[in-house]
Amino acid sequence: MPATHNSADIFVNEMNTWHDRTIGVKTVEALRKNRFDAAFFETREDVVQAVSAFILPGMEVAFGGSQTARQLKLQQIMEDAGALILDHNAEGLSDYQKLEVMRRQQICDVFICSSNAISFQGELFNIDGHGNRVAAMSFGPRRVIVIAGVNKLVADEEAAWQRIRTIAAPINFKRLNRPNPCAKHGVCMNCNLPTRGCNIYVATRRRPSLTEFSVFIVNESLGF
Repeated sequence: MPATHNSADIFVNEMNTWHDRTIGVKTVEALRKNRFDAAFFETREDVVQAVSAFILPGMEVAFGGSQTARQLKLQQIMEDAGALILDHNAEGLSDYQKLEVMRRQQICDVFICSSNAISFQGELFNIDGHGNRVAAMSFGPRRVIVIAGVNKLVADEEAAWQRIRTIAAPINFKRLNRPNPCAKHGVCMNCNLPTRGCNIYVATRRRPSLTEFSVFIVNESLGF
């Protein structure tokens, strides 16, 4: 028989939705004070529509390895809109070709990614292995669009790095099948392996002054 939801389930869901919306709206307000173009969306369909409004045929669009973007099927949507996709993970690329695509991503028209954590103070926190994602988020593309589910929102900077060490990094390296200790133990072990991906730590406290930068918060759990 199909699962049914009783009144207690409905009440809990309503309270969780209220809480997520409340902290999401507060975070957007803080992001705007920090000079980001920021908005809150109730559903993934709403945020996809907002992102699509920036895309014109012929634009070069790149993605920062975002699972959130994959969940939203943004690459296919952008292709259908006539964008030229710069995908460094495309099949058949040699190591040299992959690196060249990553370099081209630094000067694309629109760079789409997520953030490992966003604080209630409107600041973004990210780690990177190669630096290509955080570099593009800082300078180069004409516009950066960060999309994050409410699961990425944290109280402050300390909570942001904690989230990265205990959630974002271990799950990501498990996804990549890295032999890193975090992929085995579920938490960062501060390893020194060649496959370590936590090499660069970046806190973006205000909008980069020469970049059009949008941060879209969605009232759903997206990515990790």
